[in-house]
Amino acid sequence: MKKRFFGYFIVLGLITFWSCSPSANKKDKKEVDNRIIQQNDGTVSLIMDKAARYCDVGNPSNNTADWNVVISKPGRFKVWLSSATKDTSSLNYQNTVKISFLDDHLEANPACDRIVRDSHEVNFPYFRADSYMGSVYVSEPGEYNIQLISEKVVAKDADSKNNSVAGDTKLMSIMLTPMVR
Repeated sequence: MKKRFFGYFIVLGLITFWSCSPSANKKDKKEVDNRIIQQNDGTVSLIMDKAARYCDVGNPSNNTADWNVVISKPGRFKVWLSSATKDTSSLNYQNTVKISFLDDHLEANPACDRIVRDSHEVNFPYFRADSYMGSVYVSEPGEYNIQLISEKVVAKDADSKNNSVAGDTKLMSIMLTPMVR
């Protein structure tokens, strides 16, 4: 009887040790670190460096970037795509850009709707060009996933090597700005 009790005690101890292992905690911490938190003014800034990226070498139009976003102040948001470009007359996206957020699927061919001349995010000879993609409505606070699909999404190592994979235009971020009525 004592041997059987001792065996159960060891199994219970192993299960407890395994469930509290540091690798599980590291995974949870990594997921928390990758979340984007809504700013006090209501804006959400989704920078490419913070995205999980998936690149398809055979068909770059399927490249994706994903963010986990925590929305604390729900409402309607304007969605802007920010690019760094040398040519402010055309952003030269070969395909439309798709953004999925909740049940909204925005798709547009980015245009230079707004040029920011002295932006601290880009260096000469680039300018920041913002493209209006549409709007989305968030009905309640919570954590959400946003996915962007575009050939301008490049692998992180290609970004760090400053490759000219993206050409004269580089995808920088998505901005969600609250709509004021």
